[in-house]
Amino acid sequence: MQTERPFVMSIAGYDPSSGAGLLADIKTLEQLKVQGLGICTAMTVQTESQFFSIEWQPLETILSSIDILMKNYPIKAIKIGVVKDAEFLIEIIKTIKLNNSEAIIVWDPVLKSTSEFSFFDLNTIPQLKNVLSQIDLLTPNYNEYRILQENRLLDNAENSCSVLIKGGHREDKPGTDTLWKNGIEILIEPNDKNQVFYPKHGSGCVLSSAITSHLAKGENLDTACRKGKSYIEKFLTSNPTLLGFHS
Repeated sequence: MQTERPFVMSIAGYDPSSGAGLLADIKTLEQLKVQGLGICTAMTVQTESQFFSIEWQPLETILSSIDILMKNYPIKAIKIGVVKDAEFLIEIIKTIKLNNSEAIIVWDPVLKSTSEFSFFDLNTIPQLKNVLSQIDLLTPNYNEYRILQENRLLDNAENSCSVLIKGGHREDKPGTDTLWKNGIEILIEPNDKNQVFYPKHGSGCVLSSAITSHLAKGENLDTACRKGKSYIEKFLTSNPTLLGFHS
């Protein structure tokens, strides 16, 4: 088994355009020189601009795959993407923790697509209250953050986790991410405010994977988020289409 690169696992959906989800995660992990492993939570039919359908994978299959990979590889960090509902997430985290209680967990809470297709069963959101303390970082966009706030999931800092609110959907501070850690607000400004950023399919997946990679390599949370932002900015400036280049 190779020991030069830390092992990072992505648990996410399959996007055949490769712009988002599991394939985008693996591209990011490879560029950042960590060893990427992948488990599929859902098969989708989509392009970078249109979404058609989703077929969820059986929870038992997902949990079995996590168990096998974690028993065979020293996985340091896990990025979780699209999951069906609270039960899926709770059972996934339970299986991770049973295998390695010290594993770093980052959840990118993909709740709705830009076309308003609901991925996560929003009726189950209140059930997440007791599981957030087992997650190291949430990476919602501003709209997803508001949904979590409305359900009062982030009220108690002691029982919650760190949260990076992505600034792409904000009108007051465009491009500025906000990291909440132990009740402290840390603003992460764009590296170049004059740079033109093109909208990209899967940018949230890429950012959360980049942050997870840096956490696996031993960076602290602040530094990992800043380095993740540098990676996503290169991705967003790579070309004017909806599918970005990784470099």
